[in-house]
Amino acid sequence: MQDRLDVHCRNFIALSPLCVISSSRADGRADASPRGDLPGSLARVLDDKTLLLPDRPGNRRLDTLTNLLERPYVGLLFFVPGMNETLRINGREEIVTAPKLLAPLKVRGKSPLSALAVTVEEAYLHCAKALVRARIWKPEARVERSRFPTYGQVLADQIAGADAAEIDADSAASARTDLY
Repeated sequence: MQDRLDVHCRNFIALSPLCVISSSRADGRADASPRGDLPGSLARVLDDKTLLLPDRPGNRRLDTLTNLLERPYVGLLFFVPGMNETLRINGREEIVTAPKLLAPLKVRGKSPLSALAVTVEEAYLHCAKALVRARIWKPEARVERSRFPTYGQVLADQIAGADAAEIDADSAASARTDLY
């Protein structure tokens, strides 16, 4: 374990399209949220101790940002498709909105409204055993989408009056047009 981002951490982050960010509320209750983007756009390393995670449009819940206002510590778990090791980073965060920091995070001509500046306290490669056991990258481990209801159907089952087809159509349209 180290307290900085060495060349291996920087390379892993550059290859990663997926990160899970963990935070906790003032009452100690935990939360984890996935963050996805193109490799090289998911996070930007500023220096050996600092990386930026752009806040891209998502589900509009703001759980992570709200949690971080109360407890400014995060755990990050970076994934690279085809690699079974993961990169773990723990540190203190700050929500930044300075245009000069956000401009390099622009994708498709759009800058994020904010980003998380994470000051690295711990960084280390995590062994492959969990992902090897999960067979997550093996084609034969893929689950047919028909084995689980759609996002819209789940929400319609949980929220009185929600329309599954409408939610699925809105989600599909949003995934095509509102990623950035």
